[in-house]
Amino acid sequence: MEDLILARLDDDKAQDVVFIDLKGKSAVADGLIVASGRSHRHVGAMADHLLRALKDEGYGKVRVEGMPHCDWVLIDTGDVIIHLFRPEVRSFYNIEKIWSVDSAHIAFT
Repeated sequence: MEDLILARLDDDKAQDVVFIDLKGKSAVADGLIVASGRSHRHVGAMADHLLRALKDEGYGKVRVEGMPHCDWVLIDTGDVIIHLFRPEVRSFYNIEKIWSVDSAHIAFT
């Protein structure tokens, strides 16, 4: 699933994509993906395309928050949690720091 998500985000020109491996570190999910879009429209389009790709691959039961405004869209697949931000919102919330990410836990694409 992670590869599908990362490939879709790459196709949609997501910026500053970060994957945080949470296996063995959190009961919430196995992975966390954080990415930025250039605008509300870009964030919304990435979220829409990602939801369609997940549904097409049989991962239809995902939860989504934030689609009306598209400042921060959260997609929870159960195994992977995806955060899509506009750059200003991402820097304000700084999700990567919340998870105390260092270079040993991060994979950039």
